[in-house]
Amino acid sequence: MHSVADAAAAVAARIERLGVERVPLREARGRFLGEPIVATRALPGFDNSAMDGYAVRAADLPATLPVYATVAAGDAPAAAIPERVAVRIFTGAPIPAGLDTIVIQEDATAAGDRVTLPAVPRGDNVRPAGEDVAIGERAIDRGAKLGAGELGLLAALGVADVPCIRAPRVAIIATGDELVDVAAQLRPGQIVDSSAHMLAATIRDAGGVPSYIGIAKDDPATLAELIARALDHDAVITTGGVSVGDRDHVHAALAAVGVQLALYKVAMRPGKPFSFATRGRVPIFGLPGNPVSTFVAFELFVRPALLAMQGATITARPRVPVHLAGGYRKQAGRAHYLRATALRDGERLIARAHPKQGSAMLSGLVGCNALVEVAADVELVAPDAVLPALLLEAV
Repeated sequence: MHSVADAAAAVAARIERLGVERVPLREARGRFLGEPIVATRALPGFDNSAMDGYAVRAADLPATLPVYATVAAGDAPAAAIPERVAVRIFTGAPIPAGLDTIVIQEDATAAGDRVTLPAVPRGDNVRPAGEDVAIGERAIDRGAKLGAGELGLLAALGVADVPCIRAPRVAIIATGDELVDVAAQLRPGQIVDSSAHMLAATIRDAGGVPSYIGIAKDDPATLAELIARALDHDAVITTGGVSVGDRDHVHAALAAVGVQLALYKVAMRPGKPFSFATRGRVPIFGLPGNPVSTFVAFELFVRPALLAMQGATITARPRVPVHLAGGYRKQAGRAHYLRATALRDGERLIARAHPKQGSAMLSGLVGCNALVEVAADVELVAPDAVLPALLLEAV
């Protein structure tokens, strides 16, 4: 069996970044930047006032000066300003040429059309052109995930169509005679294909576009047909059928469409039967059938791959130390990933493992915001011992 680290490295080595497409700014939230953004305009584009007050020449202060004009945000300032005058100015307004300092209105004493001003340092309360971003400066690097701040900066720079890495289209294929659609009336022995809905959500969270190909019955020919149909996607996920039972046909179906496994079986629990293969640029992930195993294998191997396909600079979940309440016992040989809820207690994170840790127990994922990793060689974890955990949500 492969270690988790070796399996993750083997997957990562075979993932290729997708191409770039132009996306309207309003639709770019959550996407990954495909090219660096180099500023073609300065921010701000002109010297402007950081405060309401009076624009002056610092060399004239202290003084009582006539108020020559008023400039507000959006105004075009006067072309020529006489010597030894003040200009009433408001926040964001362009500073008239030749003036170099703003005295805030709280420090000014106005009387009629004159104002008395104290001495202040030259450049006080001035926002110089290019202070935020200069022309030619790299404003945002390739691979950045576009959130509110990045979108605001792109808008200010006039980037209406954003170069983004194409969102990966991910095919989902379920396997098993027992599986039916969520809307079906269950007959004895049938279960809902819950993993398809869970995977669709996790794929979207990772920036992908899920495509549900359907349920393949326990027949290698039918499964091979669905896999062949799915290979026009950017990635393929199968659930179930990756073990060695008489009704586990994923490996045979892959061979039937000319795909050879790159790895099979990982020393982990849940998720041991994880399989991985590629067909050209298309990665094919064979996830175990039990839904919790599906979830954990997705988090460890598929999610980082989908992010890497989008050029993300960070593909791993935050890995943090947690104190495991209650301790834990297991056999050596496989790394265990405990579904847990992590809560902050001062500077510490306390993780409480869900009481239902079975790989078929979906309720163990409810409220789960961390996967606590118990290393393969560890057998006994004392209560409150510190272990690494993958944070699924910010804590």
